[in-house]
Amino acid sequence: MMFKPKKLLAATALFAGLLSAPAFALPHVVILATGGTIAGTGATSTTTIGYTAAKLGVDKMIESVPELKQVADVRGEQVAQIASESMTNEVWLKLAKRVNQLLAQKDVDGIVITHGTDTIEETAYFLNLVVKSKKPVVVVGSMRPATAISADGPINLYNAVTLAGSKEAIGKGVLVSLNDQINAAREVTKSNTSTADTFRTPDLGFLGYMQDNKPHFYRMSTRKNTADTEFDVSKLDKLPRVDVVYGYANMDRVAMDADIAAGAKGIVQAGVGDGSIAAQMMPAFRDARKQGVVMVRSSRVGSGIVARNGEANDDKEDLVVSDTLNAQKARILLMLALTKTNDTKDIQRMFYTY
Repeated sequence: MMFKPKKLLAATALFAGLLSAPAFALPHVVILATGGTIAGTGATSTTTIGYTAAKLGVDKMIESVPELKQVADVRGEQVAQIASESMTNEVWLKLAKRVNQLLAQKDVDGIVITHGTDTIEETAYFLNLVVKSKKPVVVVGSMRPATAISADGPINLYNAVTLAGSKEAIGKGVLVSLNDQINAAREVTKSNTSTADTFRTPDLGFLGYMQDNKPHFYRMSTRKNTADTEFDVSKLDKLPRVDVVYGYANMDRVAMDADIAAGAKGIVQAGVGDGSIAAQMMPAFRDARKQGVVMVRSSRVGSGIVARNGEANDDKEDLVVSDTLNAQKARILLMLALTKTNDTKDIQRMFYTY
């Protein structure tokens, strides 16, 4: 059988196209930048303390890691440009809404959020509760500014983009990835002021590691997250005020009363030990409940379960316990819970669910 000239030309063009086409399509990953040390600069290459955070824009960060083009089709957006100690509820709502808009698009396979490390665990957990997609969302930062010798930002960003574009990360909830390690947003916490291995999951351990340009998962978080939660921020323009009161010897009710006077609808106590309430604080707890303020017992210890009816009669006093959530994350869940209900039994259910 002989090809006619036109058919021969068409077949040649098709064959040439197949040869020039990539072996596989790269995932589409959007990087949403919020600032932080990963976008920071120092006076010298050895400045790792006293640098200025949130100086570089998202385009500069992408340009600084050309290897990203090998693992994903990447584009970026600047959502905020702040050091993460200045993170606000307003930025969280803006970020969450944009994440949900992007993940609803067929041409977006995953999201990476660059972020300062001081509150990275809080932003990640907030998103873990309000993102409405099973597609990967990875929050990433660095402990050294971009100008430092051995800056960890570029490799962290590369790993985060690789993770966000991977099929293995689908349905795992929001992830925090630094230092070649993968952590669950609900469980991870910053444990050291300055070292690169600062992010840890007390008791439970990492979900897995980034190695050989791919994720290796060894376990999953069992709590409901993302698309399986009951929270919806699409129509919210603000969140209820919830404050944290720290427990210590000789504490009094001044701070708690001030928070409630300022309009707090909920209070989380980072109590000593198993979330213990000092004898002199119990009247303040009772007064708060009479005013309709929801009270949550958490712990300053950093790991372990806060036992219901353990160090306080939670049933009698109508209190909520945080389970294994630290105080800063308990605050986030309580804020979202209060957008749904004031019923303490229902809120306690949420703490055992998420």
